[in-house]
Amino acid sequence: MTLNNPRKLLFQSDFDGTITVGDISFLILDRFARGDWRSILEDYKNSRITVGEFNKRAFALVSEERSVLEDYVIANYELRPGFKELVSFCDEAGIRFVIISNGLDFYIRTILKHISMDNIKVFSARTTFGSSHLETEYFGPDGNPLNDGFKEAFSRYFIASGYDIIYAGNGASDAPAAHLAHKTFATESLVAKLKETGKDFHAFEDMHEIIAQLKKLL
Repeated sequence: MTLNNPRKLLFQSDFDGTITVGDISFLILDRFARGDWRSILEDYKNSRITVGEFNKRAFALVSEERSVLEDYVIANYELRPGFKELVSFCDEAGIRFVIISNGLDFYIRTILKHISMDNIKVFSARTTFGSSHLETEYFGPDGNPLNDGFKEAFSRYFIASGYDIIYAGNGASDAPAAHLAHKTFATESLVAKLKETGKDFHAFEDMHEIIAQLKKLL
């Protein structure tokens, strides 16, 4: 693949563990969930439930007000080095940059606003702060509810819209979308997953490494 091609280019990035160091949803659940949310996580990891069902059940254990959760996120998140520079590079190179995440919209937007990058388009779980707990739901590109395969659904939508995808992710849930990409960047457990399946990728620890690889393709 070269970046100098007739098709439009789109950089599709995961959020938790990719743009951030660590999973923000886990950070919130460890601090605020009233119940054994990690047993629900094990059900998800062992494919007994979907990611949509995990979020619904786990965040039903959280009842704090939005402002409390946002303040906690701002005080505790860590950004992966090079993120701002990567977004700037994509903008200068004419590459559309979007975030497609299994995470929750409220904390993703809270972090982006905190770093003055809230103009980035985000597709993620929609959060409703109910009277007694958080409610979450995914919607696909067609606007209909979607309980699984969220990232892949948007990848297929963007490909059908004429884009070649550059992908960055960190976990098993990124693998289906990563396999659809023309250029894939992987960190953490996604590295082993892609090695198992034979998908070509570049490993990264910070996003300056991604920029360096993209520059070689210009």
